[in-house]
Amino acid sequence: MSSSLNIDIEILDHASDLPIPKYQTEGAAGMDLYAALSKPLVLRPRERTLIPTGLKISLPKNLEAQIRPRSGLAYTHGISILNSPGTIDSDYRGEIKILLINLGQDKFVIEHSSRIAQLIIAPIIQAKLKVVLALNKTKRGHRGFGSTGQKA
Repeated sequence: MSSSLNIDIEILDHASDLPIPKYQTEGAAGMDLYAALSKPLVLRPRERTLIPTGLKISLPKNLEAQIRPRSGLAYTHGISILNSPGTIDSDYRGEIKILLINLGQDKFVIEHSSRIAQLIIAPIIQAKLKVVLALNKTKRGHRGFGSTGQKA
């Protein structure tokens, strides 16, 4: 079952020649985002930088946009997103920028129109937190960070 939703985007001048993000396959969860650069940028190992996309987005109140790494860039070059997943709130109206980091061993060149990230639209629920004196008990309790084991 699939559904669609119209979402308004604004394309800034420095991205006017870039494709509009779209789903590349019928089952894709994310749309590719492109680098909107005036000149190529070299990202050295362990270096991070903010890459403009030239896009602004207007999301309905009950949605967020998530910015996620592209698996091919991560696997092949060690390029990822430092704050992954990045969150675009429904009331943000600035340009979407991608915080890339090079976790690889070689420099990586980002050019204008390079596919650098994925945009995923997801529902959100705003919770109201309620202070209690103690939480209900569970079998797991406070154990975490590998406490459920490492092997099958």
